[in-house]
Amino acid sequence: MMPHKVLGWSTHLLAIWSGLASSLPYSSVEPDYPRVDLGYSKYRGVRLPGGVDQFLGMRYAQAPTGDLRFRAPREPEYHYEEQDASQFGALCLGTGQQPGNGLEEDCLFVDVFKPSGATAEANLPVLVYIQGGGYAAMGNPNYNGTEIIQSSGGNMVVVMFNYRVGVLGFIASDKLGHDADLNVGLLDQRQLLLWVQKHIRQFGGNPSHVVIQGTSAGGGSVSHHLTAYRGHDEAQLFVGAILESPFWPTLRSVSEMNFQYERLLGSTGCSSLTCLRRMNISALQAASGASAFPGTAPGDPTPLFYWLPVIDGELIPDQLYTLFTTGQFARVPILVGHVTNEGSWFANNASTATEVSSFLRANYPHLKPGQLEEINQEYANMAPLPSHAKFFPSASAAYGDATFTCPANEMASAGERFVSAARVWSYRYNVLDPGTVAGGYGVPHTFETSAVFGPGQAGWAASSYYTINAPIVPIVMAYWASFVQHLNPNTSKRPESPEWKTWGPFPGSQLRLETNNTAMEYVSDWQTRNCTMWKHFSRTMET
Repeated sequence: MMPHKVLGWSTHLLAIWSGLASSLPYSSVEPDYPRVDLGYSKYRGVRLPGGVDQFLGMRYAQAPTGDLRFRAPREPEYHYEEQDASQFGALCLGTGQQPGNGLEEDCLFVDVFKPSGATAEANLPVLVYIQGGGYAAMGNPNYNGTEIIQSSGGNMVVVMFNYRVGVLGFIASDKLGHDADLNVGLLDQRQLLLWVQKHIRQFGGNPSHVVIQGTSAGGGSVSHHLTAYRGHDEAQLFVGAILESPFWPTLRSVSEMNFQYERLLGSTGCSSLTCLRRMNISALQAASGASAFPGTAPGDPTPLFYWLPVIDGELIPDQLYTLFTTGQFARVPILVGHVTNEGSWFANNASTATEVSSFLRANYPHLKPGQLEEINQEYANMAPLPSHAKFFPSASAAYGDATFTCPANEMASAGERFVSAARVWSYRYNVLDPGTVAGGYGVPHTFETSAVFGPGQAGWAASSYYTINAPIVPIVMAYWASFVQHLNPNTSKRPESPEWKTWGPFPGSQLRLETNNTAMEYVSDWQTRNCTMWKHFSRTMET
């Protein structure tokens, strides 16, 4: 894939950057092909227009193939010849996906975007972005950090990367013994954060000022890094966290996932992990598709997400609700939020009241009949939406609250109690795209990423981001860039943007991000009541 181009509204930022370049503490402009020596390898990147260099497809770990399949990542091997870093590396294979067309098992690559003149002494803040995809796929691949760097005035370094997902990232069973590692997808992320500590100075970054950011499962991953080792991670890999729609699916113990491992052995004809490790990757991928969790009723739909993190007693020591409620997480500033209609992408199978229950039971099979009835009552009689069945709004709202919105609010509330009310900011993203609204999806999951990184830099973007919703992009980007630089979204926000007040006691205050109508608001009583219900159900849902 070719590097993205800088588009649209950011043109004026290029002029600002050009004017700032001469006054920043950087060296004179480097040759057209920027180079970096990481010790284990040398890489040749690409200089982009507008004062940004990109280094794509660099290895941050060895290829996780052969004997390293299902193993924790290893340090990259030495390659003495200069490597080309002008193209993105292969993406990690997701659940049921086959290799080819840019997808491979050998996929642990990192991309770094830096101001062109930044030297090893620049000491710039660093943003590390963890993509989502439900731990089932690379859901936000090959984003480009150019525009958010320009939004910061050329005062940050941006890091993007791949990590293992699906069966390759999250196989789990207490029968694995010492032949495999648990949660290797999250261990990949941790390896990347350790790589940043070792090497980011060579790109002008400050290893002591790293902010981790994640969308959906990336936000869920940030949740796990915050609570790693019960919040006592001595490595101190980051100083702040941004979580966009943090994904909290079922989180089971290792033994509870034995059924999944046994199913995989049966579908592959294997009798051991050694056999799975030696299998052709295409055959393994073909056998790794999702199937119903135990406890679901005949005819229930297939769960949306199948290969997921597990409680391993170390990196993931307990349930996320338990860890945040009891303050067992890293004490760092937090920016966290959600969109208005989190569940709308996921609830297409819900067409009757019975199917609303089955839809929830498929993903949370241990919900009890009385709890399902309480959920149905709480979300009853919601207004219909275009192009959808009668009960779609109920299933959409219930799943969105349970899985994304209420976890975001719980984290904000926990941050207010255990970190500091002055260091936690929350948002609700309510930017309306006419086509998406007309399709009955409202403001759907991860819709804010196009504004955070720029519509030309973040994969697919609704056309309205180039027209009626274009004004929200610089506002959102400036808040995010300010948090990365200063651990406060207000310090270098746009002059026309309102002050983003902190969360405060529950029900807290959040910033409603909306085109031409951004303002503070309180979490509604209805939302507060529903989140209290989901928190009460969380222990049942997770076991």
